Amino acid sequence: MSGAGSAGAAGPPREPVRPSGLLDVLNVASIVLDTEGRIVLWSPQAEELFGWPAEEALGRHAARIMVDERHLDTVVRLFTDVMKTGRSWAGAFPVRHKDGRTLLVEFRNMRLLDDLGDVYALGLAADRSTVRRLERDVALASRMIRQSPTALAVLDTGLRYVSVNPAVEELDGVPAEGHIGRTMREVLPHVDTSDLEATARRVLETGQPVVGRLMSGRTPADPEDEHTWSVSLYRLEDTFDEVLGVAVSLVDVTEQHRAGAEAEAARRRLAAVAEASARIGTTLELDRTAHELAAVAVPGLADIAAVDLLEAVVKGRRSALQPAEPAVIRALAVQADEAPEALEAADPPGQVARYGPDRLVTECVRTGQPVLVPAVTEADLPRIARSPEAAELLRRAGVHSYLAVPLIARGEVLGSLDLKRMRNPLPFGEDDLLLARELAARAALQIDNARWYQNARDAALTLQRSLLPSHPRTTGGLEVAARYQPAEATSEVGGDWFDVIPLEGRKTALVVGDVMGSGITAAASMGRLRTATNTLAALDLDPALLLGHLDRTTAGLEAAIATCVYAVHDPELRQCRIANAGHLPPVRLRAGRPPELLDLPTGVPLGVGDVAFSTTAVGLEPGDRLVLYTDGLVETRRHPLDERLDQLLALLDGPDDRPLEEVADHLLRALHEPENADDVALLIARAITPGEE
Repeated sequence: MSGAGSAGAAGPPREPVRPSGLLDVLNVASIVLDTEGRIVLWSPQAEELFGWPAEEALGRHAARIMVDERHLDTVVRLFTDVMKTGRSWAGAFPVRHKDGRTLLVEFRNMRLLDDLGDVYALGLAADRSTVRRLERDVALASRMIRQSPTALAVLDTGLRYVSVNPAVEELDGVPAEGHIGRTMREVLPHVDTSDLEATARRVLETGQPVVGRLMSGRTPADPEDEHTWSVSLYRLEDTFDEVLGVAVSLVDVTEQHRAGAEAEAARRRLAAVAEASARIGTTLELDRTAHELAAVAVPGLADIAAVDLLEAVVKGRRSALQPAEPAVIRALAVQADEAPEALEAADPPGQVARYGPDRLVTECVRTGQPVLVPAVTEADLPRIARSPEAAELLRRAGVHSYLAVPLIARGEVLGSLDLKRMRNPLPFGEDDLLLARELAARAALQIDNARWYQNARDAALTLQRSLLPSHPRTTGGLEVAARYQPAEATSEVGGDWFDVIPLEGRKTALVVGDVMGSGITAAASMGRLRTATNTLAALDLDPALLLGHLDRTTAGLEAAIATCVYAVHDPELRQCRIANAGHLPPVRLRAGRPPELLDLPTGVPLGVGDVAFSTTAVGLEPGDRLVLYTDGLVETRRHPLDERLDQLLALLDGPDDRPLEEVADHLLRALHEPENADDVALLIARAITPGEE
């Protein structure tokens, strides 16, 4: 799509050309290691990604400065495999930044051989969140273009087609392969494209977009009749501001062109659709998507707009209304432009209302067809409003024109876009209906995606909560408080869990774990690990031995990696035996002493395999407390982990007699930030003296 691309169509480039900005967006780092794992080459991108200047990194063992001790054995094993076998390794791995942060980095590792026969290891690395964001952006842009009912094409700097969507194929009557690599003149010989090509060159030179340029001619799709198209062009640039080409959108405005007034309406529709494409569906949040649709409709199309969904649809069921059946509708969004009385008449967002079978909105969602009342009369208001009081408010507001269009996605009627005019003196017409339907069609798919995403998230959360234990406040020699809180930033559940397992001899097992990933898959893996933990705990195994069995169970789960702390409290011995599988250390609180992070062997995460775990015995006298937690409580992108752990200790450094439930709530409020993309499991246990249970 760049200048190099157009030159490549005629032959190889005659001079060096600027690279794509893609690699710079990824900011790929390069590291070369010798056979001992020492750094021999270190790129500037590696300095930026990992924080180590070249003078400090070169000559040092990469694993020692970049890998946490708990992952060291795994890294050594992977490095040895690459160097011995020559097989490349690719994947994501947690890496330690110089400032102490842990980064999840996407790696491509391979063996190198120089002309002397010496062997080296090359590592290519990029921040995993950047890689995923780029993949997501590309996929989203591609899907939006393919599904757009507007004809969209991309030309390179030589004005040859690079890409067309299905709407262009239908409009031209020429398949996509008949466009690619050819000019507009070659694809459409019966259309005078000279003016459009000149306009496209000016857009490439100046960067100024052109909207609504008219072009006429005959295409293979309809060679007998001349058509007129409204064409819009804008320049495409990469991250270096290098010109890639020009994007072209085409709308057939033949009938509008024949009646000049309609041509202006078509341009207005095109601008509104372009705005809707940019503003609707920016997230997978149902309410926000509905608000974006309402905001696009006001004030350009209506003075007040409401987005309503059938209640059955919101709950994930299909709904087909019978002729005499009322519509149960949930208001999702309402937008008004200086219309307080009309706004008061609308259903507040979140409210569920029943609309009788004679209401116009009921007719719209039942039939799946628009309902247009160009001139609203007194007799129409009761069929528009939810109640007589609301009808009176609409009358006082001066509602004089009404339009409702269905929201339809994948053949199912989801709800309606409800539009009214008061301040705008013009009645709704056919052009307005066309625009409203276009907005509704574009928004409906986004709304449908959002509601299914929300339903899936709710299902995963329900599954996860059902898998978490319901435990007594006291068991054996412990008083216990526990919390689970899903991530707020991603609207997804994860695989964090906790457990309190009574054992024989008044002993109690305490478990906190974290399955990497999110959604139903992570929740299901968590449930299987929790079940396995409960089964193994009943055998009263040593904690290290139990984690060994759990590691083999995790290895049997598809693509599952988990961290876990397993502790067994023995009130007779007044101690806890604890084993750790790659998890953050528990905190112990003792009367008259500051809180402390327990110094435990970290171990490797479950699922890595072939690494032994160890058990550490720590004292836990009556009144002592033990705090186990997952990384979502303390890890953020903005703060070093050590700083957050210090904050955790400071929050725990308070009166010893605080209720455990109060302490748990306090920790969540203070540490679990709204933008955190991870869920949290928290378990606090206090050793009690016999007779307190």
